[in-house]
Amino acid sequence: MVEKDYIMRIIHEMVRAILKLIFHVDEEKQELVFLEGKDQDFYQQLCLMADQGNINGAENMLYEYLESESWTEEEGKPEHLKLSLAFYDYLNEKTSDFLEDHDFSREEVAEGIKSVMKRYGYGGLAETLLENQ
Repeated sequence: MVEKDYIMRIIHEMVRAILKLIFHVDEEKQELVFLEGKDQDFYQQLCLMADQGNINGAENMLYEYLESESWTEEEGKPEHLKLSLAFYDYLNEKTSDFLEDHDFSREEVAEGIKSVMKRYGYGGLAETLLENQ
């Protein structure tokens, strides 16, 4: 249990550090403040799906969204990284029992973060911050 709490804290602090370093977001738990428009609406939809236990479905929907959106910097690439990090941080707040009951794990949260960070060119940063996890 202590190890799971430690991993949970490491993941949360890593997300906060990334948001501060890349996006200059310096406030804890202010996802909706820095997500705007359709990203905020989509984030809420993903969270609702996760709350209902469809975590894998929400994650799949996130990746489909990322694949369908434009990949140019000017058209929101950084915003989609913020969306992804906010979603994984939200999942990280769930209890280990909740995650396991819905076929997900804390390790999958960390892997999801690594995956989206790599997609946006920050894979090395994620690996460094999560190396002891």
